[in-house]
Amino acid sequence: MLLSIKEMEVRKIVFAETWQPGEIDFDLDSVGICQVAPLHAEGEAELLPHTGEEVRVHGKVETTLETECDRCLGRAKFPVATPFDLFYRPADSASTAEEVALDEGEVEMGFYELPGLELEDILREQLLLQLPMQRICGETCKGICPICGVNRNEVPCHCDAVPTQVADERWKALQNLKVQ
Repeated sequence: MLLSIKEMEVRKIVFAETWQPGEIDFDLDSVGICQVAPLHAEGEAELLPHTGEEVRVHGKVETTLETECDRCLGRAKFPVATPFDLFYRPADSASTAEEVALDEGEVEMGFYELPGLELEDILREQLLLQLPMQRICGETCKGICPICGVNRNEVPCHCDAVPTQVADERWKALQNLKVQ
């Protein structure tokens, strides 16, 4: 859905849209993220009256995303429901100088090009920012055994009973050190 700047010159754009799984591509650069529930977004976009060219887009978005678990490589689901309040300025207003001093408000400013902003791009960005840095399927996830490679959530692993040997002879001298 295009949030048209020309339309915002006349009135606010109010949106309440729902996208089914697969309609918005979350798998950027093959990171394995997909939408598994309907994505619902509602809010409004408006030109700010004091500038005449800055745009404010605010609202809320809800869906469930699925990705690979970082511990066991199984699937992990993440329900996301978040509000957003974003500000955009025309891209040509960005200075072309090599170094520019930014004030505190400008570091949180996005940029747009005519004819306007794509709502799907805004929502994709907001949802991806809500995913945790370490994506795990659950707090009790045991992960993959580093010795035999089995998923310890599915199959019991007895590698812990096997004593591990020093892999590198250079570390052998430190074996006899005792911590007091």
